[in-house]
Amino acid sequence: MAGCNHDCEHCGSKGGCNEIQKAKLNDRSKIKKVIAVLSGKGGVGKSYVTSMIAVNLNRRGYSVGILDGDITGPSIPKAFGLKGNAYADNGLILPKVSKTGIKIMSSNCLLENEGDPIVWRGTLLGNLVKQFYEEVLWEELDYLVIDMPPGTGDVALTVFQLIPVDDLVIVTSPQDLVSLIVTKAIKMANMMNIHVTGVVENMSYLECPDCGKQIPIFGESHLEEFSKEIGFEILGRLPLVSANASLVDSGKVEQIDVKEFVSIVDKIVGGK
Repeated sequence: MAGCNHDCEHCGSKGGCNEIQKAKLNDRSKIKKVIAVLSGKGGVGKSYVTSMIAVNLNRRGYSVGILDGDITGPSIPKAFGLKGNAYADNGLILPKVSKTGIKIMSSNCLLENEGDPIVWRGTLLGNLVKQFYEEVLWEELDYLVIDMPPGTGDVALTVFQLIPVDDLVIVTSPQDLVSLIVTKAIKMANMMNIHVTGVVENMSYLECPDCGKQIPIFGESHLEEFSKEIGFEILGRLPLVSANASLVDSGKVEQIDVKEFVSIVDKIVGGK
């Protein structure tokens, strides 16, 4: 609205206008940069990429947090071997902390039984993501990495509208459908004025343990030509390694060392 000073609390319309109230950090937290990780579809390893970006940033000495925005399909706590509920401190939620000091908040940290489903509509899911940003005691973070739900639905819209996302990393796989999926994700980001740092192609190949040959088990990638066509940076291509999948499943993602993430994080930090 014309003349709006964004002070909704003292506004006479009391939220009756179309002004979107941005999420506001609590006064005990400070976040320098927010990175969102998005995939156009499920099953491409988005949470794995989120976890490894956070792990590699942490290895460089940055203070890092992960906001698990995939409310109905949370997997971050399991990847880090975290169990038990989060607690409150003077009205704020205390995040769980991983073995190497990464702060983590997820819907699974609120459930009495981590196997219980969350059956909510989109608006409630988006509100919980906003609450995680505003009401968690993040303290001082260099980077907050948000693990987005797959697709371009309500929760993604809420995050992009309400939370000050600095950079977006898109995760995909080497399949023919990639062009359509990545296009949708990039178009959504452009509509919301979110900077797309680039695309990570996961499960790009399987490396032969004997000869080292890269085997494209999901077909040849066309990401290079597609990146030139619509204009985005390829941050990296990740191999499919069964041992790493086992480490994630056993809560030991912080033990994984994938050399490709060094250059991926170089490009993310380079955009700081």
